[in-house]
Amino acid sequence: MTRADKYHIFERKIDSWRERRKDADDRKSCDSVFDKQNLLRIYKLFSDGVIDQFEFPISTGKEGVVFSVTTPDKSRVAVKIYRTSTSSFRDMAKYVQGDPRFKGITTNRRKLILAWAAKEYRNLQRLQDVGVRVPKPIAHHQNIVVMEYIGTDEGPAPEMREVSIEDPDSLSREILDFTKLAYQKAELVHGDLSEYNILMLGQKPVIIDVGQTVLLGHPMAEEFLVRDVMNLARFFKRRGIAIDVEKELKEIRGR
Repeated sequence: MTRADKYHIFERKIDSWRERRKDADDRKSCDSVFDKQNLLRIYKLFSDGVIDQFEFPISTGKEGVVFSVTTPDKSRVAVKIYRTSTSSFRDMAKYVQGDPRFKGITTNRRKLILAWAAKEYRNLQRLQDVGVRVPKPIAHHQNIVVMEYIGTDEGPAPEMREVSIEDPDSLSREILDFTKLAYQKAELVHGDLSEYNILMLGQKPVIIDVGQTVLLGHPMAEEFLVRDVMNLARFFKRRGIAIDVEKELKEIRGR
């Protein structure tokens, strides 16, 4: 089967997804991801041999959709497609402002979305390089990021909020250590760390959604760091673990 044939199968699969979405908002959401421009970008990934077949949507968010996709060697990857017409344009801008890697683009919606995807890809690289457990970045093209699939053959890994935690003390320590590594070694702050952005592969946490992750030089980096640690403290308090926020912040900052 040629890549063009596989792409046509993909197009038919999109049509079937659209037909199954009875809700008008769901259909609109699907159409916003699979517009003509995005289809051309996806076709390039087919042509370059990066991806082979789309399987199913993993998650749908306000900024984009993540799909389970197989590669030519039959391994599974996750493909995140950002909507170029996202309604969260203003929210995204505050995470890009002050980042020297993307200077002067926050007033242009389309450029901002493309920068956001590039930012997520680069942040994944930086975090993985220092030992933070994140999905391995594989490829990036325009508003599409291809990364490691986090899950098993039975399905994608659940969010931390959805699982029964065997050892919350050790888990909280591991996530805080990742936060410290990100801050001290990668010079990054996640910016939206919570039980919604941590997947659990077995009992091992994997940090996701790092598009909003900012450099330490960002004007709101310290505010985001405090919020991240407070989110963790809130979550683990419900599971009997008391996190001393001020103590952990000093530890993370190395002061």
